[in-house]
Amino acid sequence: MNQTLANRLDEVLLNGKWVANTNLKDQITRTSWVQAIEKVENLNTIAQLTFHVTYYLKGLVNVFEGGALEIKDKYSFDMPEIKSEEDWKSMVDEFVSNSEKFISHVSKMDDDFLHKVFVKEEYGSYLRNIEAQIEHAYYHLGQISLIKKLIKK
Repeated sequence: MNQTLANRLDEVLLNGKWVANTNLKDQITRTSWVQAIEKVENLNTIAQLTFHVTYYLKGLVNVFEGGALEIKDKYSFDMPEIKSEEDWKSMVDEFVSNSEKFISHVSKMDDDFLHKVFVKEEYGSYLRNIEAQIEHAYYHLGQISLIKKLIKK
C-alpha cells in the first residue's frame, strides 16, 4: 500500500502525467514569477497556492521525522512576498524538496504504521492524512491549471 500511495503522490506532485496529464511541479516550473503573483479576480495566486500546498507537506514531513504537528490552517496562506524570479525559484525549490521528502517517508511506511493514529485520534490515521494530501494536491493542481489559462487569455 505504501508504494501505491508514494506513486500517487509522485504522480500529482512531481512526475505524473496519467490522471491530469500534468503535475504540480510541471505547472509551477513553467510559470514565471510575474505570472505566479498575478492576481486574477478574487482567486488566490499561483504563488499563494504553491506556498499553501508546500506548507502542509512541510508540516507533515516534520511529524514524519519525529517533530510536533505545528501547522495551523489559519497560517497556510501566510506567504512571504515574492519580489523576484529568485524568490519564486526558491519557493518552487522548497515545494520540490518537501514533495520529495514526503514521498520518501510514505514509501517507507508499512501497512500497520499507515493505520496508526496520526498525532491525535481526531485527525484520523496516517493513511487518511496521506490520502488527504493527494486529494488536496489534485484540487490545487486544477486551480493552478485554470489560473494559468486565465492569465494567458
